[in-house]
Amino acid sequence: MASTAPWVSEKPTALLVLADGTVIEGRGLGAAGEAIGEVCFNTALTGYQEILTDPSYAGQIVTFTFPHIGNVGVNDEDEESLAPISRAGAVGAIFKADISTPSNYRASGGLDEWLKKRGIVAMSGIDTRALTALLRDKGVADAVIAHAPDGDFDVAALKKKAAGWSGLVGLDLAKDVTSGQSSLWQETPWVWNEGYGEQGEPSMHIVAVDFGVKRNILRLLAGLGAKVTVVPATASAQDILALQPDGIFLSNGPGDPAATGEYAVPTLRELLKTDIPIFGICLGHQILALATGGNTVKMHQGHHGANHPVKDHTTGKVEIVSMNHGFAVDTASLPEGVKETHVSLFDGSNCGIAIVGRPVFSVQHHPEASPGSQDSHYLFRRFANLIRERKGEPALAERA
Repeated sequence: MASTAPWVSEKPTALLVLADGTVIEGRGLGAAGEAIGEVCFNTALTGYQEILTDPSYAGQIVTFTFPHIGNVGVNDEDEESLAPISRAGAVGAIFKADISTPSNYRASGGLDEWLKKRGIVAMSGIDTRALTALLRDKGVADAVIAHAPDGDFDVAALKKKAAGWSGLVGLDLAKDVTSGQSSLWQETPWVWNEGYGEQGEPSMHIVAVDFGVKRNILRLLAGLGAKVTVVPATASAQDILALQPDGIFLSNGPGDPAATGEYAVPTLRELLKTDIPIFGICLGHQILALATGGNTVKMHQGHHGANHPVKDHTTGKVEIVSMNHGFAVDTASLPEGVKETHVSLFDGSNCGIAIVGRPVFSVQHHPEASPGSQDSHYLFRRFANLIRERKGEPALAERA
């Protein structure tokens, strides 16, 4: 499956080596060196900087199906990792076309140099359609992506390394990307031509458990009037309750939810004994399912993109959502008293649950993103209303 791009010389400067021995040649970009991970494909047309800095992509190499990546450059405002210095996010990136000179008034730099600074190994010049078809048919693949400016590779060693990787099943990555200590978040959503605001008069207190949280999730919580305290993934129920939260948020994150659940599930079971409203997204959704007695399963190719239709059974409406997950909640495993609230219209997989009669719910997709513009932002208002109801305050309109 070697590239036939006209610029490729006898010595390509990048290789993607799959665990089955397949070697794909390309042109090296970003950081020089090697990275091992699970290769997936993302169908989003925009948002490459947010994708690559999403901590949920830890341990993964992202193939972008959209051919032109990097056109609008990069900027400091579009980072999603809570602590950019930690470089949480994707370990590798694959593009079809070379990175062009940025053309956007918000750009503060180019993608290639940014990739170098973040230590992301990347490559271009390959047939991403063919690679995507391969992943779609055979499933996500363990692989090594390597960039050597001189074109010298030990292919045999790379094949051995790819074949020997244990993969994401059973791997706890939340501990690698979580916050090291508790912190206060006050930044509110971005406004065109103004930037981000600051929440100075909070009306509620939300504790966000950070399994790899994205910044825009915290902004939307703050934008609804919340003081947000971020705590590490390993925080105990006692630690969380000592903060006297009005609501508890369970964040997105990487890795196998069953592995993370070894410490998060017992904590959540203790929190579920209270009447405090709880809202989870992505990994937080999966951990909630595990805490109620459900199971999660590894998906064939996962869901990664910004064009996924999801139906909300509670309203009957369909929304276009952003997704990034390789594991899913097994709907059939959900116990009595836990109902499915959202479902993927692509494959019927579970995308949301709620505990009947309790102020507790979660979704698999990312409602903080804006692919259908703001189709899913109502979920944050739904969470805020559960908190306001508990406090005896009037509800907000669910859809602004």
